[in-house]
Amino acid sequence: MAATNRGIQPSADKRGDFMMARHRSTISPPLMFVIVIVAIIFVMSVFFRVSDIEVVGNSHYSDTEIIRAIDIEEGDNLFFFDRFAAISRVFAKLPYIEEVTVVRKLPSKVTIEVTESTALAYIAIGDEMWTMDHGCKILGKATPEEVGSLVRVDGIDPGTLLIGEPLTTSEGDTAVVEQLAEILYQVQERGLTNKTTLIEFISSSDVQLSYGGQFTVKLGGADNIEHKFGMLVSVLGKLSSGDVGLIDLSSGNKAHFMSE
Repeated sequence: MAATNRGIQPSADKRGDFMMARHRSTISPPLMFVIVIVAIIFVMSVFFRVSDIEVVGNSHYSDTEIIRAIDIEEGDNLFFFDRFAAISRVFAKLPYIEEVTVVRKLPSKVTIEVTESTALAYIAIGDEMWTMDHGCKILGKATPEEVGSLVRVDGIDPGTLLIGEPLTTSEGDTAVVEQLAEILYQVQERGLTNKTTLIEFISSSDVQLSYGGQFTVKLGGADNIEHKFGMLVSVLGKLSSGDVGLIDLSSGNKAHFMSE
């Protein structure tokens, strides 16, 4: 009797498991990953579009000017918006901006937080008066109304001035600019802005400022500027409203007052 060669057939349960396994493997993991990524991009592009733009901290520039400089508008995609490029555009277009932060708030809001520079001093080139902030950043030409409330800087020969860029000298002396910036910072930080009328660089080692129409303050060189201003504030607190004279801080160690 001839033997019959019959294939071994899996049971019904095993056939079902086999078919389910084949069905699950029809979408490969790489393809599934691509599908998920495409779905995420679709959701972000459709649902996360800017509908609310808020500007805070501004006074010199309007909301519209800042939003235009940032180059964002309603309908832009929140996730694909390049904040770093936007911040660079602001500094290039709006010199009074000192700091700017762009905050994305899901699902559709952008908040632009700005800190504006304040014109603190001015320097003359011929008949033109150019304003600068405490860091010696050039802000623009001063109006006649501004000049009366700003500190005049004498004794520095300016180079080519560019709005939004730091002050330069004709000789490229960056040390003098840094020295002036530190002096301006101390004047602002210690609340001496309203009465400081003149900063004069007789030389880099002999700087004087005029204060309140009463005092000439000898600061000397670039060393210990912070400490010198600390001494100045202390001396001013001890002098009376009728005192007039010279406050010598040039040694950097002790303050000397000589009345007129």
